[in-house]
Amino acid sequence: MGFSIGVSLAVVIGFFATLTGLDRDKAFYPTVMIVIAFYYALFAVIGGSTQALLMELLVILVFVAASVAGFRGSLWLVVAALAAHGVYDLVHDYMFETPGVPEWWPHFCFAYDCVAAAYLAWRLTRPRQTLLPEQQ
Repeated sequence: MGFSIGVSLAVVIGFFATLTGLDRDKAFYPTVMIVIAFYYALFAVIGGSTQALLMELLVILVFVAASVAGFRGSLWLVVAALAAHGVYDLVHDYMFETPGVPEWWPHFCFAYDCVAAAYLAWRLTRPRQTLLPEQQ
């Protein structure tokens, strides 16, 4: 169920961002990636594990750096970061023991991350179209 909800939310959020013009700003998807990266820190705090928090923060730094590099350069780096985070979700439990992570989270986040990466990649290959008039 987590998988199907992750796919559905990624599609709905992607289309919503496009229809409302939120994703016209280059900062939108890097910001989404940074927020996604910090969820495991939240789970470590919820689980009360300082050790898990410190380990998670090291990984988070990599995703934040990729997001900033993608914002300053090519959003294709953000596509790669989203996809890589999806893979990270699947192997997370083998790498870290982070209390507070819901049982359904890895499949949900994997699905969301990979579909969001695919959606952003699709948007990057489309000609720029303004769906809503620019606000002055």
